[in-house]
Amino acid sequence: MPEDPQHATPIFKIVTRAQWRDALAHGTFAGSADDLRDGFIHLSAAHQVQGTLARHFRGQNDLMLAAFEAAALEPGLKWEVSRGGDLFPHLYAPLDPQLALWTRALQLDDCGMPLVPEGLLPPVLLQESKS
Repeated sequence: MPEDPQHATPIFKIVTRAQWRDALAHGTFAGSADDLRDGFIHLSAAHQVQGTLARHFRGQNDLMLAAFEAAALEPGLKWEVSRGGDLFPHLYAPLDPQLALWTRALQLDDCGMPLVPEGLLPPVLLQESKS
């Protein structure tokens, strides 16, 4: 985990292609069903992406990874303790898709695990997330 996760950037949102198209068409992303249920938009720091994919998105096709500068999401961005006691970024505001630094499609491996394209996340962080 980064020494100061509140300054981790970029941070990431995993969405379906349909959710992303809808967000672009409407100029805002209010969140997935899980986000709406929990009252905030779930995001991940780089070292959390693989774990989030494994836990919540295995077997799901048409996923996209969107990257955002953490500072661009303030003041609604809060870092809160979640899975394993780690601090996760949670957005208590609608997400503006125009703030995305980039988006990339995620493919599934032979076991149905979504794969982050090589080079998008630092290799050290990817290795740490697997341990």
